[in-house]
Amino acid sequence: MADLLHDLLNPPLSPASPTHSVTDPVALQYLEGLASLSLAQLETTEQQALSQSSHTLLLSLQALSQRSHKAVIASSQNHANLRLALPALAASTQDLRVAIPRLDNEAVRFSTTYQKSPDNHILTARRKALLLSRNVERLVDILDLPTLLSTSIATGSSSPAANYSSALDLNGHIRRLHSLYPASPLVESVSAQADDAMQAMAKNLISSLRTPGLKLASALRTVSWLRRVMPDLDPAGAAGNGGGLGALFLVCRLSTLMNMLSALEPLRELADQEKARQQQSPAGSAWSGGQQTERYVKRYIEIFREQSFAIVSMFRSIFPSSAHRDPASVGQQDPLQPMPSALSTFPFHLIEMLMETLRIYLPNVKDQPSRDSLLTQVLYCAGSLGRLGGDFGILLASIHAGDDAEEEWVEVVKRHRVMAGRLESIVGAKDKSATEIATKA
Repeated sequence: MADLLHDLLNPPLSPASPTHSVTDPVALQYLEGLASLSLAQLETTEQQALSQSSHTLLLSLQALSQRSHKAVIASSQNHANLRLALPALAASTQDLRVAIPRLDNEAVRFSTTYQKSPDNHILTARRKALLLSRNVERLVDILDLPTLLSTSIATGSSSPAANYSSALDLNGHIRRLHSLYPASPLVESVSAQADDAMQAMAKNLISSLRTPGLKLASALRTVSWLRRVMPDLDPAGAAGNGGGLGALFLVCRLSTLMNMLSALEPLRELADQEKARQQQSPAGSAWSGGQQTERYVKRYIEIFREQSFAIVSMFRSIFPSSAHRDPASVGQQDPLQPMPSALSTFPFHLIEMLMETLRIYLPNVKDQPSRDSLLTQVLYCAGSLGRLGGDFGILLASIHAGDDAEEEWVEVVKRHRVMAGRLESIVGAKDKSATEIATKA
């Protein structure tokens, strides 16, 4: 009944259109209530009930609009915006739907590229970069080692005792790093720079051995540094024969001696000129005395005596002899016997230098007292070297200085022996007196 009333009150818009598939349940419930009422009730009470309900609803709507009008307005605006937001949401959803496969492909590619495997070069490079970042301070310290080494060597001339020792310690640290990490290009580069710096230090040390006023303490310190800088020069240094380092020392000191003798070049030129004039001038002329030659030879002998004694004595102090070792044990270790000392032939070279100069210039000295003075000076030089095992006094007889040279040489030797005997007696008397005084005390 209610459905029929609903269709009667709400007919379809066109005859072809179907009936309403969806009906309001409230309207059906109201129509069922109307169907149950009588006609008198419909005409009297129903109209009043509708008017009362309408008025009540109106009051409720007014109260609701007064209480919630802001929320209603906002809701209306949101509903209006919803018309625009829903198409945008649909478009974004479509874009996301299209992007998800590409994101999945990229994720698969990333996981494949950066998978944790030993053959992954990218991850290996990143690990190396991370390791480098964590150890950058240590690497900077290692890179500063050649600079510190060069600075220590450069300032070693002012205070070598401290700076050269620090340089050797730094070089030892670099050598240890190179032995621990032989395959590291960084350590290899630092080691190469350290080798260059140590070569510069070796040059400075060798130059210091050529100093004219070299003292024994400085020579000992320099040779000890050279042993640490260039161990290959002294392979047999432990045996006491000096090795290549001893030969280097003698060469440096010989170079110093030659430089000091070359400073006498002006005197030598005057002596050569005097010799040329003696050959051109008749006997008894003003140029026959040989004064310039005597000055040159005297100064030559003074320098030779001082430097030769200093070289030989300093060498023996720095490179002590191995004579105290047992020859049998040495022979057992080396059947070919050890190499002889570098000093074994060096004095002969020095003596030959002096003898050659005497053969050239001593015959030009015609003045007898000057010749005696020079020969006495040479004998003192021979005695000085004789205390070190290099006496060459007997070789002076081979110098051809004239017809009366042998008699003159004999007289000079006699006077020299007499003076030497007196000097020994004086020294012995002083020693005896000192002993007696010490005994009495």
